Amino acid sequence: MPQGQGALIQVRLDERVKSKADALFADLGFDTPTAIRIFLNQAIRRGGMPFEVAKPQPNAETLAAMLGAMPMIPKTYNNFREILDEVDAEIAAEEAHALQN
Repeated sequence: MPQGQGALIQVRLDERVKSKADALFADLGFDTPTAIRIFLNQAIRRGGMPFEVAKPQPNAETLAAMLGAMPMIPKTYNNFREILDEVDAEIAAEEAHALQN
């Protein structure tokens, strides 16, 4: 392929992702196509992704915060009947309490 010509790659992105990437790369002094070329060249040099690819693992502090927040998560129901049964049980409990007082 002659110098200055190249293959065209088209990628669909969420507009917010593109805008944020454009702003970041502009801040770093280059445009998004240049960033993509850098990424591809680094991947070729490394023979793989130029960064670690792994499922996110929360650190101990984040995990403790997540576990501490569990009681604040609202109760969920599998169907509307479960909600009605719980409401009926609460009403019955309140009526029984009122009769005792």
